[in-house]
Amino acid sequence: MKSKTIILGVTGSIAAYKAAEIASQLAKKGHGVHVVMTADATHFIAPLTFKTLTRNSVTTSLYDEELGGRPTHIELADAADLLLIAPATANVIAKLAHGLADDALSAIALATRAPILVAPAMNGKMWSHPATVENVKTLKKRGARFIGPEKGLLACGYEGLGRLWDPGQIVVEASRMVL
Repeated sequence: MKSKTIILGVTGSIAAYKAAEIASQLAKKGHGVHVVMTADATHFIAPLTFKTLTRNSVTTSLYDEELGGRPTHIELADAADLLLIAPATANVIAKLAHGLADDALSAIALATRAPILVAPAMNGKMWSHPATVENVKTLKKRGARFIGPEKGLLACGYEGLGRLWDPGQIVVEASRMVL
């Protein structure tokens, strides 16, 4: 299998720690994994974890250093074979649906022509809110694929739909999309 470039977007969810397993498994499969974290994600897991697992620098700001003479978000958007956002919060889903680009991850999503795979993780009430439902519909119409969420015990203490899909299954689906 030829190595593919996967941009892994990590957002501010308690499930962000599971993204380390996703990054590790994708890297072990030989993919070039470049992690882009929202500012909120850095409150749940450190960029150093991803740098160590992927052997690539981690983008945490729209203003990180440029790669190859172009802004990092454009370099990564152009290089991507897949943009995987796991976990994806309601906030980031809303940004993507409305074309906002105020951080590195949302700017990459707006600039890339690669397929986008979204793995939501949030409270079940947030997932079922009419605004989130409409935002997901909008993104699906534009070609984004969604995996999950699944039912289970949520970090907030509720039981219901909102858990991040199993990291191994996310890796399987991401790998399938870059074949």
